[in-house]
Amino acid sequence: MILMGTGPFAVPSFEAIRAAGHEIALVVTRPMPPIKSRGGPPPSPVRDWANEHDLPLWDPASINDDAAIEQLVETQSDLMVVCDYGQILKPDALAAARWGGINLHGSLLPAYRGAAPVQRALLSGDSETGVSVIHMTPRLDGGPIVTSATTAILPTETSGELEERLSAIGVDATMQAIEILQAKLADHSWGDALPLVGEPQDKSLISKAPRLSKAEAEIDWTKSAREIDCLVRGMQPWPVAFTFVKTNPDKPAIRVAIKRVRIESATELAEADSDQTADNSDIDNSDMIAGQLLHCEPKNKVAVATGDGVIVIERLQPAGKKEMDAAEFIRGHRLTPGTQFGVPK
Repeated sequence: MILMGTGPFAVPSFEAIRAAGHEIALVVTRPMPPIKSRGGPPPSPVRDWANEHDLPLWDPASINDDAAIEQLVETQSDLMVVCDYGQILKPDALAAARWGGINLHGSLLPAYRGAAPVQRALLSGDSETGVSVIHMTPRLDGGPIVTSATTAILPTETSGELEERLSAIGVDATMQAIEILQAKLADHSWGDALPLVGEPQDKSLISKAPRLSKAEAEIDWTKSAREIDCLVRGMQPWPVAFTFVKTNPDKPAIRVAIKRVRIESATELAEADSDQTADNSDIDNSDMIAGQLLHCEPKNKVAVATGDGVIVIERLQPAGKKEMDAAEFIRGHRLTPGTQFGVPK
């Protein structure tokens, strides 16, 4: 068996495969990118996992060039298991294993094909999601579905938390898919046309999940409180939702600054606990302006008006500073009700 993966989503399923006693001929991962900061190399969970268990590890620049395909063929593996790898396998690469490849994907396909399925489900305000294991074809996330599992999205769950939970849910789905392919393709011979296993995807239900961009993380305060709540959760842990605010409004113009702040934690007012919101009767909903700082009790919470409703900000991080309570930031910069968030650039 060949395992292909890079990020953390793959590790629980790969470990289950190893623990079950399957022979792992090769672990394929992405090459380490150049180090651009003093913080050292970025995390490489699959690489670390393979090294921990002394498994053969390989990181070709392209999995689809002739030398890479030759290396895959030489393993004489029955199956490739692909998850969170980062490259699309072309037909010759998929044909390098006797049964082709299966891929664990973090959505209920055909919804959210692409690089950011978990984040896009949160950004869309979905109430449920899941995982799918497909028998791979050259089309991105387009193969027939071998197994799947569904789960509810929790009300305060971030994309990082949901992704970790889905990676655990994916273990059983992956192991079941391996068993199904073993049963259905046990007699398949090298060189014969490979029959695809699983239920074809409904093309009418396809949606895309492109990679997130930093620009998408800027809060549009004219959106509803629900949409902004979903944005804040969906952009965690990267790239993190952000906005701008004009600080020191009561000081001379030379002291005024427009600060960029990352919103680390926020909640739609309707969803906040009653002991967190206390008495908000002094908020006049009829006069609210989107992005306007409102008076909100108790004082360790900060409320901001949206296009429809109110967002309670709990924690934020000013550019170049440490993360802090939102109320600490408001007090430190002497911001008062009426201060506008989302200052035009």
